[in-house]
Amino acid sequence: MKTGIRINHLQSGGLITNYYCASKCGHCLYACSPQWKKDYISRENAEKSFRLIKNMGCPSVHIGGGEPFLNFNGLKTVLEAAQKTNMGIEYIETNSAWYKNEDQASGILDDLLKLNVTTLLISISPFHNEFIPFRKVKGVLSACRKSGMQVFPWVMDFYSDLDQLDDNLPHPMNDYKELFGEDYLTQIPRRYWTIFGGRAINTFKDALPLRPLEQVLAESSECYELTNTSHFHIDLYGNYIPGLCSGLAINMFDLLNSLSDKKYPLINLLFSTGIKSFLDLAIDHYGFTPDQAYLNKCHLCQEIRKYFVNTSHIQSNELKPAEFYSML
Repeated sequence: MKTGIRINHLQSGGLITNYYCASKCGHCLYACSPQWKKDYISRENAEKSFRLIKNMGCPSVHIGGGEPFLNFNGLKTVLEAAQKTNMGIEYIETNSAWYKNEDQASGILDDLLKLNVTTLLISISPFHNEFIPFRKVKGVLSACRKSGMQVFPWVMDFYSDLDQLDDNLPHPMNDYKELFGEDYLTQIPRRYWTIFGGRAINTFKDALPLRPLEQVLAESSECYELTNTSHFHIDLYGNYIPGLCSGLAINMFDLLNSLSDKKYPLINLLFSTGIKSFLDLAIDHYGFTPDQAYLNKCHLCQEIRKYFVNTSHIQSNELKPAEFYSML
């Protein structure tokens, strides 16, 4: 049996400055919401993260959350840390909740441009529109055009959908179903890169076909994706999130070394033998009772981990931040 997962190189990724957010999107991989603590990454931790990322071969990152703009002074501190460590900033993600008026937005964008930020990823989706009026998104887009800030719209395909509803109000998913048809939600994964982890599992498990547990187990092998660094994240607490598996954590200072079974038994088990052994552990040692069907192995894995934290009250350095599981 192979053990000792090891991550030697970081390809492309980002820094999560906070989990606190103005919205509670139904697809959010990191289960962000207004209920999270308003913790924000410190300058010291940002510098440490940037130095580690550069040392592991990645010269630039994006900045995300939560919503990074909810603590703008904190965000500027992070960007100053990036300048100090010569870390490039590809873009900053935002849902535009912070927008008040064009003068305010222009002032914020001017500050960012002075800190070598040239691009904003602006979220455009019905999930965000459930909490944020589209008027705010349009305002940020307009301010970007006038200031010279480049825009990475994510995703522009939804612009016309949102624009058919009152842009002064947020709109629940039912408004979209009434306008575009009952299958609107189920069509979203075809139009929008949707990872079935985090809160997306709860959103889609009753909307999309589930697969029998036996089939999920039979088709699943070792979780080699845990070593994928093509879209990695490190959060404000110094947690490296392996393979976009939100709720799993590796201390970032343990990267570059072989992870011991003693400190990382769950991650090593998933990497070396896969979800079936993980399920056997949950059943045999913790009394977990699986459902009969799941979206995929990631759905099953998250349900097991949620059971570990919320029901069995396991305190583990691998299952962090623990609040993730209560925010689902």
